[in-house]
Amino acid sequence: MLTDLTPQPADKILELMQMFREDTRSQKIDLGVGVYKNAQGVTPVMRAVKAAERRLVEEQTTKSYTSLIGDPAYTAALRDLVLGDSVSADRVAVAGTPGGTGALRQGFELARYGEAGTTVWLSSPTWPNHPTIVQYLGIPMRPYRYFDTESRGVDFDGMLSDLKGAKAGDLVLLHGCCHNPTGANLTPEQWGQVADLLEQTGAVPFVDIAYQGFGDGLDEDAYGVRLLASRMPEMIIAASCSKNFGVYRDRAGLLMAITPDAASHGQAQVTLSFLNRQNYSFPPDHGARVVQMILDDDALRADWKAELEDVRLGMLGLRQQLADELRQRTNSDRFDFIAKHRGMFSRTEITPEQVLALREEHGIYMIGDSRMNVAGLNAETVPLLAAAMVAVGA
Repeated sequence: MLTDLTPQPADKILELMQMFREDTRSQKIDLGVGVYKNAQGVTPVMRAVKAAERRLVEEQTTKSYTSLIGDPAYTAALRDLVLGDSVSADRVAVAGTPGGTGALRQGFELARYGEAGTTVWLSSPTWPNHPTIVQYLGIPMRPYRYFDTESRGVDFDGMLSDLKGAKAGDLVLLHGCCHNPTGANLTPEQWGQVADLLEQTGAVPFVDIAYQGFGDGLDEDAYGVRLLASRMPEMIIAASCSKNFGVYRDRAGLLMAITPDAASHGQAQVTLSFLNRQNYSFPPDHGARVVQMILDDDALRADWKAELEDVRLGMLGLRQQLADELRQRTNSDRFDFIAKHRGMFSRTEITPEQVLALREEHGIYMIGDSRMNVAGLNAETVPLLAAAMVAVGA
């Protein structure tokens, strides 16, 4: 059996990571891997996380299981962080998951138990794990236009035109903020028009919110998901703590399913518990407990929010610096979009040949589709990137 396994396509990001590690040049720059890094090139442990972990070590008396859906204090705290008061808690079924990816997987699994013939609509482009998970589960999927390669903004007319084809019971996957891989976000007005269209078609929104706090602020980044929650009878949400709490390896995520009423909540909750049991039984607790302790403690929460804001403003500063450098070096405004994008990523739309030249001639690594991780830069490497982009003809 094991000698006849079907070869699977290599993960391009992991391949890029390996090439970067093997590159011996001292001035190499990693803009590929989707992990936040500070000016020193380190993914730091946040101050509030350190403090909560110290407290947890002292106070925790057992490593026994919590529950199939995770600790109730954690699921409530993260639910409130994402949804605020946009929807009554008795309509929200929840399940703790191994990171945001686990929440996405469980959400798609949940959809298979619901509407027969569901199609999942994915933005073009989207995070590569989205289509691979959907395909693995055997769920039909269709793309909808999202990114305008000329303006490097949202092709909103194309998006609405395509999503008019979604039928009742279909899932429309939306990025809550900081769109990966493009960095181009919907405006509040556009979120309202998306909600109008979903109400008309009966399609169900599935929001992946993995970067809350990395774009325009904690509440601002949750605008879209909260608006939809306040208006839609049904909705699925996958939330991740990897980025905004920096607990990547601790795998803290949450799946939320908004039901039409409190009466239907019970069956949804039972189904989420069943899915957790089938896939991994009990979700990991260490990172989740740390997140819960931070959110439920005024001092820790305030310190976490302050550090998160520093991270957000730092990325915005790098974006503006890069846009300014490119404007000066190219004597044009064609890269001004970088300052308008939000989150860690921007898709620059330079050619695959130029991406290759950046890597081979300048030691600058980015994904072949030209997605770059702005958080992989610092004030000293921004001019190096700008000069290299001009040198390869960008």
